[in-house]
Amino acid sequence: MITKRIIPCLDVKDGRVVKGIQFLGLRDAGDPVELAKFYDKEGADELVFLDISASHEGRKTMADVVESVAAQLAIPFTVGGGINSLEDMKRILRAGADKVSVNTSAVLRPELITEGARFFGSQCIVVAIDARFDAESGTYLVYTHGGREKTDWEVTEWAREAVRRGAGEILLTSMNSDGEKSGFDLKLNRMVSEAVTVPVIASGGAGNAVHFADAFKEGKADAALAASIFHYKETSVKEVKDYLKTQGVLVR
Repeated sequence: MITKRIIPCLDVKDGRVVKGIQFLGLRDAGDPVELAKFYDKEGADELVFLDISASHEGRKTMADVVESVAAQLAIPFTVGGGINSLEDMKRILRAGADKVSVNTSAVLRPELITEGARFFGSQCIVVAIDARFDAESGTYLVYTHGGREKTDWEVTEWAREAVRRGAGEILLTSMNSDGEKSGFDLKLNRMVSEAVTVPVIASGGAGNAVHFADAFKEGKADAALAASIFHYKETSVKEVKDYLKTQGVLVR
């Protein structure tokens, strides 16, 4: 049986880690290099670094910050934000990332997923999906540009398309749950996990260790990502893993 992964996330803006609620009201959460060093020592399975305003501002991910963070890590490291081409992927991987995450750029030009998968292998390409429940259509729709722009893609359709084009993993964020600490969106995670053949990382809504167990058992996720509850020391990676072990969830 494959072990479930616990992944802290560094949402970075202007060189600092920030966190908000439903993508709004951002507040400072610390220095990315110091936090990376902390999570590496604490037993995180991986680390995700997202330059959250790069696509919206039309610029590249900060390779210098990525390099500084990567130097602190012995665990797998995924970087996303402003990655629009094969050259961008090369630049981020050279800076020390193990995987690249594409979101807006993949929706705008799905061929980017295929190009990356052919050059680096599918295991290197993570497609991040920001999804919000749409009452009018009664389903979840995909958003781009840091949650600012609604698309016509239904979430499971886009997830399947991304995998068909070569995505090796899906990073699935519930915009409705993001920062709310009321639990992962189990329905959303289960829908996507059952629709694709690659690992799904649940994101958005973690408030305590119980929520992680729910994400794995009911949401069928392969990994779970959280930010604020780890950054602000409301719980720790170790506490979450200890609880998961009591629930029969296999973790490292």
